[in-house]
Amino acid sequence: MAKKNNRLTITIIYDNEARSHELQADWGFSCLVQAYGRKILFDTGARSDILFANMKKLHIDPSEIDEVFISHGHWDHIGGLADFLNINPVKVFIPTSLTSLQGATFIRISEPLRIHDNIFSTGELVNEEQSLVIKGEEDIVVIAGCSHPGVKQILHAASQFGQVRTLIGGLHGFNDFDLFENLDRICPTHCTRYKSEIASRYPEKYIPGGAGQIIEIV
Repeated sequence: MAKKNNRLTITIIYDNEARSHELQADWGFSCLVQAYGRKILFDTGARSDILFANMKKLHIDPSEIDEVFISHGHWDHIGGLADFLNINPVKVFIPTSLTSLQGATFIRISEPLRIHDNIFSTGELVNEEQSLVIKGEEDIVVIAGCSHPGVKQILHAASQFGQVRTLIGGLHGFNDFDLFENLDRICPTHCTRYKSEIASRYPEKYIPGGAGQIIEIV
């Protein structure tokens, strides 16, 4: 990471599981990405009440978030968005195909895009989903919503920005585990079917997900 701010922190806010009994688990996903002095909310889960309750428990102030990045338009990833924008009407990066959201707040993305220095979108893949990419000095971190386009396609799209070392997010029914050989960290969340298989095959790389999990990368 840049010397002036060389820490990347991802805090999982909303997930199918919870790391603490004080946090609510629910079907959906959201996390806070803190990188290069910016706070980016990745997806907003299914329900705003759970999103805000977990934020409060995790000491995350919605008014301090700089922008929102939406991976795709499924209800369990955008359910909390409208209520969040009522509190903090920041700009929102969305896939072009998400036509149900209209207004000046929304920035539509179709092709790979540099959002900020060292922060990118893969662009919308398979006309459905984009992933967030954060570039460090020696580490590319990819955050995926559900990986509907396929993990291989997402990793390939992200590799244009550098060597991917960390993958966080929902992987659905992905089972081509050999693709993880060159990764350093894997945190499967939300809709991932084969979590136990990934953990068994890559115990030294595996990071359990769940609301309340905090991943720090220097």
